[in-house]
Amino acid sequence: MITHDDQMALFILISRNLGKNLECFAFGGTAMIFYGYKDSTKDIDLIFEKEKDREEFIRTIKELGFSEASPFKIYISEKLRDKNRPLMFKRGDIRFDLFARQIFRTKINPRMKEDLYAIHDFKESHTLKVKVLRKEHIVLLKSVTERQNDFDDIRIILEKEKIFNWQYLVDEAVWQHNSGDNWVLLDLEKTMKELNKYVFIEQKYFRQIYDAQAFNKSLRETS
Repeated sequence: MITHDDQMALFILISRNLGKNLECFAFGGTAMIFYGYKDSTKDIDLIFEKEKDREEFIRTIKELGFSEASPFKIYISEKLRDKNRPLMFKRGDIRFDLFARQIFRTKINPRMKEDLYAIHDFKESHTLKVKVLRKEHIVLLKSVTERQNDFDDIRIILEKEKIFNWQYLVDEAVWQHNSGDNWVLLDLEKTMKELNKYVFIEQKYFRQIYDAQAFNKSLRETS
């Protein structure tokens, strides 16, 4: 497990060994630590907009003793057949899950880039800029990744947050679906149905998901 202090120290060390400035987006347990939702996490989840930036990050962490690991016991097999599956690196009990451009079929879009929770700059030899996604995007992406404990983490967020924008979450999922992600609405629907056992979710949000699914199905049938 990696704590907040461990995470900060590791990012500083990485910035000291980078060959150029890099930017990435933090989601998952990494982002939850920045929010203060949890004290530690099993993995550090990052997505890079450019493949070359991910390659430089990987080069750097390899120099720090991390080696590539298999994601096949972590993610469901159907999603690992997708070309945008993560590259995973481990050292001891610290693990990086590194995506480039997309988290499976879910894109980093302009709204995600603009509506950030925080930006952390780790400046040593070069700058590692870590942009923390907002909580609604964390919930959406944890619905998409479907790893062990992802649902429990979603519950933690909702139990600790008095204000959560369900409309924002559903709008983002519908946008992703309309942009080619044919998993995201099913993933979110599954998560919300399970969450409804623990938190109140208005039925109108489920209807919006069903309407988006039905609309896109009708488009496919008439095309």
